[in-house]
Amino acid sequence: MQDAYKYLLDIAIILLSTKALGLVTRKFNMPQVVGALLAGLLLGPAFGVNILQQNNFIASLAEIGVIILMFSSGLETDLRDLKKVGLPATIIASMGVLIPLIGGTLVSVAFRNTDGGSTELLKHIFIGVILTATSVSITVETLKEMGKLNTKIANTVLSAAIIDDIMGIVVLTVVCSFADSSTHVGIVLLKIFLFFVFMLIAGIGAHYLFKKWFSTSDKDLRRYVIAAFVFCLICAYSAERFFGVSDITGAFFAGLALSGTKRDKYIEARVDTLSYMFLSPVFFASIGMKVVIPNMNMTIVLFAAALIFTAIITKIIGCFFAAKVTKFKNKEALQIAIGMAARGEVALIIANKGNELGLMNENYFGPIVIMVIFTAIVTPLLLKLAFYERNKDNPQSDGQMQQVSVEKAVGTE
Repeated sequence: MQDAYKYLLDIAIILLSTKALGLVTRKFNMPQVVGALLAGLLLGPAFGVNILQQNNFIASLAEIGVIILMFSSGLETDLRDLKKVGLPATIIASMGVLIPLIGGTLVSVAFRNTDGGSTELLKHIFIGVILTATSVSITVETLKEMGKLNTKIANTVLSAAIIDDIMGIVVLTVVCSFADSSTHVGIVLLKIFLFFVFMLIAGIGAHYLFKKWFSTSDKDLRRYVIAAFVFCLICAYSAERFFGVSDITGAFFAGLALSGTKRDKYIEARVDTLSYMFLSPVFFASIGMKVVIPNMNMTIVLFAAALIFTAIITKIIGCFFAAKVTKFKNKEALQIAIGMAARGEVALIIANKGNELGLMNENYFGPIVIMVIFTAIVTPLLLKLAFYERNKDNPQSDGQMQQVSVEKAVGTE
């Protein structure tokens, strides 16, 4: 009977540990999201502590956490600014898929032991497919914490990451279609196209209806927040259930549909409170809790190291040169490239799908998870360095401005 209420203790531990470690990492001038990731890693099964363990309840809360995080990002995004970076984002996303795909395939060829059957090439390519995924949620939280979310760089990264995920889904579908006769490439491509048609119609309709409804009162009413969040959940559900597109993509477009309305800032503030206080810590801690370090032989250890290096360097190289081609300055191109380097839940979902279809040896799932965690922790650190600007006249002014940006974004501690 006592175990039935253990989830209450788990949530309490997650909230306390993520905030405590978040404050510690902040003292070292690192984003607090790193602390949240470390909390799940240190208290989870990775090192045998097992104070926190992944279960269906925490997994569901984490999913809602990333949905509301992306919904908030959509609310904060200026659609006019997003349109301006459409073409550069497409080019950046394309290189952010192609280069990691090639790099991951080559790593698999070098390290992987296959059975030499008809699916050998597909198994090699599948490792590359896993590396194509970008976890925009990690970057979003870091940019929000630094007060850099509503910038041209952030809009480019957001747009590119969404396009990146769509391209990744297409590549995954093509590869899986050769391994699973029940999957048809044409049908999946049609579903993706219909998703954008659906979101265009639903987004325009929702924007008009909410805008008209908001104008009927001069007060900020809580019913506005509830209705907006319901719309977000419906879009997230529809994306996954009917179109096979990630639910976080549907949530982002839901927020984007409501951005620019009269109450978007009020809704954003209420949603951010729920996210920061409860759901986001659970999500980031859950990523760390997924890590279970297996009994790895030297070959698998070397494979994990090569995979981590390849995952980071291919994204940065591909996205950096694509950003340069689209007229970004060196520092801006580096910021965009680093922002695209994190992997997260999408990579884990792809890996799990490959495991189900027999495209990936179970022994290699551990290195995949380690790669996801490593990039999720390193990316915020690199992003912080990429955005660092020192004021020569007043060395402390940069830190003060940073503090103001953080407090403005997430409130004082």
